Amino acid sequence: MPRDKTEAHEKIIAAAVREFMTYGFENASMRRIAAEVGLTVGALYRHFPNKEEMFAALVEPTVSKLMKKYREFCEHGYEVMKCGDVQKLWEESESETKWLMCFIYDHFEAFKLLICRSQGTRFESFVHDMALLEERSTLDYFERMKTYNMTVNELSQKEFHMLVTANVSAVFEAVIHDFSREEAMHYSETLDAFFSAGWRKLLGI
Repeated sequence: MPRDKTEAHEKIIAAAVREFMTYGFENASMRRIAAEVGLTVGALYRHFPNKEEMFAALVEPTVSKLMKKYREFCEHGYEVMKCGDVQKLWEESESETKWLMCFIYDHFEAFKLLICRSQGTRFESFVHDMALLEERSTLDYFERMKTYNMTVNELSQKEFHMLVTANVSAVFEAVIHDFSREEAMHYSETLDAFFSAGWRKLLGI
């Protein structure tokens, strides 16, 4: 019956989370997952064609939501940009760390899998990919600012890349170190204070 299939699927998802959290993707076992939910391995493969697709089912919806939120944040910044006030624009952009940290902790399980348990999957470079996305969108930001007669100091491409990577990677350290939500939100304020001062000086804001 469809209801039974849904219940079985939910049990598989729960067992898969436990398996990947405990062993990581590479050492996770489809056989153990099947045994935990009382299925044969063959029956398990009727729900998911392979182990990576099972892992993807646990994290991909969260990644898609994050990309949507990220685009919305960028679009909001483009609207603020129209005021032509670089100080106001900077203050708005500083809130990115806070909303990102909130989003991470609203979906902590998925991010723990993405950041700490995804080696061997197409998601293993997630943090690096996020840093590249932030780098590209920030450079685009700077170009758009010129339209409204706002400019910032230019940095070398290599240094800019490394600094953005350090900034983005630092956010996800909260997940790696299992911060509580309260600790993570305080940490987000610390990150903003630390990186904001440096970015302001380098960019001449």
